[in-house]
Amino acid sequence: MGDKAKKPAGAAAGAPAAGRPAAVRNVVLVGHSGSGKTTLVEALAQTAGAVVRPGRVEDGGTVSDYDEIEHRQHRSVQLSLVPVEWGGYKINLLDTPGYADFVGELRAGLRAADAALFVVSAAQEAEAVAGATRAVWDECAAVGMPRAIVVTHLDTARTAFEAMTEVCGRVLGGDDPDAVVPLYLPVLGPEGPDGHAPATGLTGLLTRRLYDYATGGRTARPPSDEELPAVEAARNRLIEGIIAESEDETLMDRYLAGEDIDVDTLTADLEKAVARGVFHPVLAAAPAPEGAAQGLGTVELLELVTGGFPSPLERTAPGITTPAGAAREGIGCDPAGPLVAEVVKSASDPYVGRISLVRVFSGTLLPDATVHVRGHHPADGSGPDGAAAGQDAAHDADEHVGSLSSPFGKQQRAVTECRAGDLACVAKLTHAETGDTLSAPSDPLLVQPWPLPDPLLPLAVEAHSKADEDRLSQGLARLVAEDPTMRLEHNRGTGQLVLWCLGEAHQEVALERLRSRYGVRVDAVAHRVPLRETFGAVATGRGRHVKQSGGHGQFAICEVEVEPLPPGSGVEFVDKVVGGAVPRQFVPSVEKGVRAQAARGVAAGHPLVDVRVTLFDGKAHSVDSSDGAFQTAGALALRDAAGAAPIHLLEPVADVAVLVPDEYVGPVMSDLSGRRGRVVGTEPAGRGLTLVRAEVPELEIGRYAVDLRSLAHGTGRFSRRYARHEPMPPAVAEKLRERSLIDA
Repeated sequence: MGDKAKKPAGAAAGAPAAGRPAAVRNVVLVGHSGSGKTTLVEALAQTAGAVVRPGRVEDGGTVSDYDEIEHRQHRSVQLSLVPVEWGGYKINLLDTPGYADFVGELRAGLRAADAALFVVSAAQEAEAVAGATRAVWDECAAVGMPRAIVVTHLDTARTAFEAMTEVCGRVLGGDDPDAVVPLYLPVLGPEGPDGHAPATGLTGLLTRRLYDYATGGRTARPPSDEELPAVEAARNRLIEGIIAESEDETLMDRYLAGEDIDVDTLTADLEKAVARGVFHPVLAAAPAPEGAAQGLGTVELLELVTGGFPSPLERTAPGITTPAGAAREGIGCDPAGPLVAEVVKSASDPYVGRISLVRVFSGTLLPDATVHVRGHHPADGSGPDGAAAGQDAAHDADEHVGSLSSPFGKQQRAVTECRAGDLACVAKLTHAETGDTLSAPSDPLLVQPWPLPDPLLPLAVEAHSKADEDRLSQGLARLVAEDPTMRLEHNRGTGQLVLWCLGEAHQEVALERLRSRYGVRVDAVAHRVPLRETFGAVATGRGRHVKQSGGHGQFAICEVEVEPLPPGSGVEFVDKVVGGAVPRQFVPSVEKGVRAQAARGVAAGHPLVDVRVTLFDGKAHSVDSSDGAFQTAGALALRDAAGAAPIHLLEPVADVAVLVPDEYVGPVMSDLSGRRGRVVGTEPAGRGLTLVRAEVPELEIGRYAVDLRSLAHGTGRFSRRYARHEPMPPAVAEKLRERSLIDA
């Protein structure tokens, strides 16, 4: 960070070694889709000597994007780890997807990292920074994670480094925009035919040195007289920002008195402020031109990571408890301490089997050791008829650790151990799932889970063939175990198997992985919500089941009265028969028949609820009456009563909470009203956000996860929870029948 150029260690044959936690830097790259994160990782790997020639996202040749789906879509869909060495440090670069559907991979990267590089494109609109990027920035701020900003795409015609820096200060800096300032200024070369002057170098503001990348290398010189005024103005702002966050209270007085603070003091204070997460330098970066050994700004960025970002020793581990829930204090980043590691990602390899990427918070993980695996996956359906499937309850098992390796994209390079503060892959952990904790069998522990969004876009699936049906449950269970942002539900009300995802791209990847990884083909079918039926008025019905065809016949007659009950009452059965018209032994048979018919429905094939069925009369035969005959008569009586009364459809209603920036509150409320929703209130949620609460029929919010993203330009999020069933408007019910959306 003091602008001292370091030579890369070169491309080692094996994995970069981390001999001690102080020499490790775990850095996650965060940014909007298309901001250039993967390209930046390639450029950093080239500068560090880990790759000779960087790959291109468009060609599918990058280290990070090695999955077949990523090659086809030309974008990242999963977390990947690219470790490099620089100046005696091991830097674990965690490349995350920028698309909102894969935020689960981003959250896993945040858990594995100790600092974050926010990558923004100079060609992006301000809305891209103000949306999902700001939400993640606020998450990092809440836990004090150090952050820096890298501006990419300096070679585009719309480049405006200064303008994007101002946007980042305003949007991300919040109440302290002066804590987001450039550490270097781009140097522009001669204008091209399009009138654009590409960046050819960087000027270090603290040292007043210009680093020229125009010749393919990195040469230093002082700025020219024409460049100096802009450098001095930016330097003064940087120094004021550093001093404002300095722990040395005398530094500001010395600066205001005119003292020229030496560079070493400023650099030391800068590094401390960055490590504390209170100062956020802005840097510029661009990939190396053809034939060049390093990209613009990559040396400066690697120096910031090693000099300004904290080691695992300086970061507080997540909350750790015993399986019983008691807090376990005193566990730090000590290779000799008790083993505490967490599975941040799991995936299946067709040749190796399950591979688990783990972050070791304490202790040392060794191959061929036995570890205790503990997880927390509470089963929770999405509504009154939801039943989670494929997600185990908290499991508790000992497992044998296979080989350990350090991933470099899709490559796995063997390592002999993984010490506290580092990351490694473990092969063939049978029970371990994403989010599980690995600890010593003699001292089982549990790491507090990281927050994950609730998947709210349903995808109903059916096996494509009988052969696929046999493998479907296992394939879906593995898919959900690998990706905790998916939820599998078997809806008892509709009989459908529903995979809940975060968005359409998430659904597409899920179906593709089922096919390519697990050999399961599925068909997506229309998702149905569990409707109900109820009586709109009191009615009576008569069930007559009389058959005589020779030999033992069937005879049962019963009469019932059906009356509606308040919501949530279910089905009540009352016996008011007098005089033995229906023998006592057959009354339970009538009830059984009534309840069976209620479960099948009486009008549109949906379960009947919230009624009281009273048996008040009937007839029996001493020989031909039977249990089966009275079951049939009970069902017929209920159907007969349904023909004499209006039958109302009941639809599920959800409590919906939508969090959006203030400027989108009006459009969101209008949209909810258009979905037959009732807005019940709004409340401020801090920093320009508003929480809108509403009650909305579930029929109207099946695709709300997609629609809200479009409505609020990616800045909104929502939650939903089943509230109750209530009558559907007759016009809506009739329209659904006309469109054949209600199964008769």
